[in-house]
Amino acid sequence: MKTRVLINGIGRIGKAVLKQLMQNKDFDILAINEINPYLENIVYSINYDSTYGALEDKFKIVNKNFIKNSFTKIEVLNFKTLSDIDLSNIDIIIDSSGKKEDIKLLKSLDVQAIFLTHPNSKADINVILGANEKELDYKEHKVISTSSCNATALLPALKLLDDKKQILCADIVTVHPLLNHQRVLDGSFVASETRNVEYNFEFGRSSTQNIIPNKTTTIKACSYVLPKFNSTLISSSSLRVPTDTVGAINVTLFVEKASSKEEIIDIFEEYENNQEFKVMLNNNEPLVSSDFKKEKYTTIIDHRYTDVKNGKMIKLLLWYDNEWGYASKVVDILKFYKDIKKA
Repeated sequence: MKTRVLINGIGRIGKAVLKQLMQNKDFDILAINEINPYLENIVYSINYDSTYGALEDKFKIVNKNFIKNSFTKIEVLNFKTLSDIDLSNIDIIIDSSGKKEDIKLLKSLDVQAIFLTHPNSKADINVILGANEKELDYKEHKVISTSSCNATALLPALKLLDDKKQILCADIVTVHPLLNHQRVLDGSFVASETRNVEYNFEFGRSSTQNIIPNKTTTIKACSYVLPKFNSTLISSSSLRVPTDTVGAINVTLFVEKASSKEEIIDIFEEYENNQEFKVMLNNNEPLVSSDFKKEKYTTIIDHRYTDVKNGKMIKLLLWYDNEWGYASKVVDILKFYKDIKKA
């Protein structure tokens, strides 16, 4: 039996999840809830995408509030809160709105589960494949966070090396593409309720003309998944750059157990060959960020830059598609949830 899905919020991540979920026969997307009241604009933004290209099988509007292509028909709703929606025919909700909805409200909804595409300390569990998916319990966990794109990329690598070498301390710098809450040209400071940002003067500067330094919630998101990997152990910062998608993380680790560059590469290659999910990918080719666009592996270790100094300091460079790649992990977590529920 197909799992019936409502997607709440059809922004960058919502659209990527929608397009990938449509390809899975185990799920039926019955509805989209979107605060944008213009249905024509919603259809247009799904059909055409400057980053990933246009849909071949395009949607069109039918029956006033439905959209349809060759394979699926989806109702489009326009409610400000999920509690106002009739959920009698919905099994799970994917909340990609970014809105920090009240957890008590989410738990009161008459559905099997709600998946949040952002980190949330109050969720029943924050899940990252390759880190803690075995802890997911469909009987106990109703509100499930699929964490963030950065944490999804970073944490599997940290856990693997900590298991093998024991991390003593670390520093990471995320190199992140621009996002919708930034300015195209210099303007007033940016506030974002959905991202818990009261004001940010730097994000008021042109995102197309600058490398913009910023704090990052990556390590906080990691700590929601595995508490050891927190800001006491790992310092962090971020640089926003004028690219459309694909991020990188520069990682410096100090470890207890000595190793060599060759051993570290062997550890990652062994993991890739035996992994259950499409999480980790090793790269040695002379590639650049756009070469990883639409890549579903989300912890891509670029071994051109893997290094070890004095046996105890490890350097890594990780790549990840922060939209399509992250959305693929959201879909994989949905499939994993459905599988353990069936078992």
